[in-house]
Amino acid sequence: MEMTEFMDPTAAKIVLAAQYGDSISRIAEKIGISYSWVYNWIDRLEAASIIANTDTGIRVVDQGLRRDFDTMLGALYQRDEITQDDAYIIPHFAGMEFAFTEIDAAFVWTEGGYQVARSHDDYPVFITVHDHDVERWVEFFDRYGVDATIGERPDADDVDGSVHYVLFPSTDDIDPAWVDGSPVIQLENAIEKMLDTRAAYEPALEIIADKYDVDIDASHHDQTLESNNT
Repeated sequence: MEMTEFMDPTAAKIVLAAQYGDSISRIAEKIGISYSWVYNWIDRLEAASIIANTDTGIRVVDQGLRRDFDTMLGALYQRDEITQDDAYIIPHFAGMEFAFTEIDAAFVWTEGGYQVARSHDDYPVFITVHDHDVERWVEFFDRYGVDATIGERPDADDVDGSVHYVLFPSTDDIDPAWVDGSPVIQLENAIEKMLDTRAAYEPALEIIADKYDVDIDASHHDQTLESNNT
C-alpha cells in the first residue's frame, strides 16, 4: 500500500471530521458522503494505521497526518468559492465542539426546509462555540479562506465571498443535538429563539410542530412549549 493513495480529499475529510467515538455513519453524515464509500475508506485508513476502528468508535491515530490533511484542504478551499453545502461541512474539520444556532437552528431542525434573511450572495452561517476556542476558530476559518466575525452579523460589503461565519461564544456547555450529521442547539432552545421573532419564523415553527410532534402556543410575551407526548 503506497501512502500517496491517501492524498485524496475524501480520506482527508474523514480524518479531519472524525471525533473520538464517532461511528462510521456519523462521519458519513458529517461530510455528506455515502456510508459505503466512507466504510471502504475507513478500512483502508485503518490498514495504514492512520485511524483505529474500535468497539467504542473511530479514533484518529496519526495526528501528524491529520495536521497535513488540514493544511491540504485549507489550501484547496482557499482556491475556490465555498459552496453552501461545504459551509456546513467545513466546521467539522476544526476538531472543536460547536452547534448551529440562530437562523441555522431553524435551517437544521427543519432539515433544510426553511431559510430566512439569506441569499446566494450573502450567506452567513451561525454557530455557537466555546468562549475559550474563539481565537482558534477565527484562525481555522482564515486557513480555509473564509471570514468569521464574533457575535453579530456583519454587512455583506464587509466580508469576502458569499459564505461567512458568525461565531457566538458561550461559557456554558454546548450540549448539541444531532440532526442528519449536524450538531445544533437543542430543539427547545431553538424554538425559544424563533419565538423571539415569531413573525419571521412562523413557517419554520409550523414545520417543526408537525415534524417533531410538539404544540407551540406562544406570543412574544408569553411563551410555552408542550410536547404532545407528555
